[in-house]
Amino acid sequence: MKYAAFTLSGQPSTVRVGEISADGSAVLELDLGVDVSESGVVAILNAQRAGKLPAGHAARHALSDVRLLAPIPRPRRNVFCVGKNYFEHAREFAGSGFDTSVTKPGDDIPTDPIIFTKVPECVIAPGAPIGIPSDVSTAIDYEAELAVIIGEGGRRIPESQAMAHVWGYAIVNDVTARDWQHRHKQWHMGKSFDSFCPMGPWVVTADACNGQDTTVRCWVNGELRQNASTRDLIFKIPKLIATISAGMTLLPGDIIATGTPVGVGIGFKPPRYLVPGDRVRIAIEGIGEIENPCEAS
Repeated sequence: MKYAAFTLSGQPSTVRVGEISADGSAVLELDLGVDVSESGVVAILNAQRAGKLPAGHAARHALSDVRLLAPIPRPRRNVFCVGKNYFEHAREFAGSGFDTSVTKPGDDIPTDPIIFTKVPECVIAPGAPIGIPSDVSTAIDYEAELAVIIGEGGRRIPESQAMAHVWGYAIVNDVTARDWQHRHKQWHMGKSFDSFCPMGPWVVTADACNGQDTTVRCWVNGELRQNASTRDLIFKIPKLIATISAGMTLLPGDIIATGTPVGVGIGFKPPRYLVPGDRVRIAIEGIGEIENPCEAS
């Protein structure tokens, strides 16, 4: 199943949610009787968990007639993110000179997951512009990632049971100001600029996508930059869920961005950072794709 958040052209201020039709041509609106302006498709998850998901659809809209939003327009709390979680990307980042986690030989491959967060307000929709504030940062990079959406929350979730807590998957672009990431010796601020988390195009439920074996690709201006499989994750999805939930309770609707593959801008010599006019397209097999332009901000 694919669940989307969207608006209609004649009512741009009203956020709606629905199911993408089997042929991909329409979205079947669900009237949940609640405000979904911030929660988006998490309202569907909540209705499912309460046994109150409507059996029928309120309306059918051609997909070409709607504006897709981020499926979770404003997450209830920060997006959990994982750094250096593909072997080749860990090596390219360690060799960039910007990786403050490398203090001695052998630090390029982490021994435990590196977890950081992005603020909810940096989430934007497919098609929305990624802001390039050139007076603030001159080293803005793209990072294509698979996002895991938690369905059933919990604390101290064992790896053996972790996949039962996954509701679905989406695409995120973990946009990063590399100079800020390096200068401040931590990653939160350089990851959380306005517009630095494009998300979409919808959430695909876990029964319809194998997040542990899918392909992640990214193009900048039509040039393929990233192409890898989630089979190559250093720390697999169950390990990430177990690690994050060991000391804090994961909640329904929480988002975990699982890390980016090799091929980011900082890995080129010289680096190839994003500039106004660029377009970034990300596709994940079993989910779909998102594309966002870059604009001066």
